[in-house]
Amino acid sequence: MSKARIYQPAKTAMQSGRNKSKKWVLEFVRSSRVEPEPLMGWQSSADTMRQVKLHFDSVDNAVAYAEKYSLDYVVNLPQKRSPKPKAYADNFAFGRAGSWTH
Repeated sequence: MSKARIYQPAKTAMQSGRNKSKKWVLEFVRSSRVEPEPLMGWQSSADTMRQVKLHFDSVDNAVAYAEKYSLDYVVNLPQKRSPKPKAYADNFAFGRAGSWTH
């Protein structure tokens, strides 16, 4: 029985928007050890399911897929973002913690 993880990926450091973070990903958990290859020293494994990532539009679709194929799965819900409001005028506020200099 394969184990799977369902999650919503976080944006990369190179992204400014939240474009691809609306999709859900089902990926399989590693089932065998990773060992260095004798010739080149690269990581190698006998686990080919680790290379498979399935993308879904909703968490319900991903869960339905996992249940259809009898996969053990864990759903990792995303953490809620708490945006901090910022204004340019705050750089020059009187009660600022550090002094403003060039």
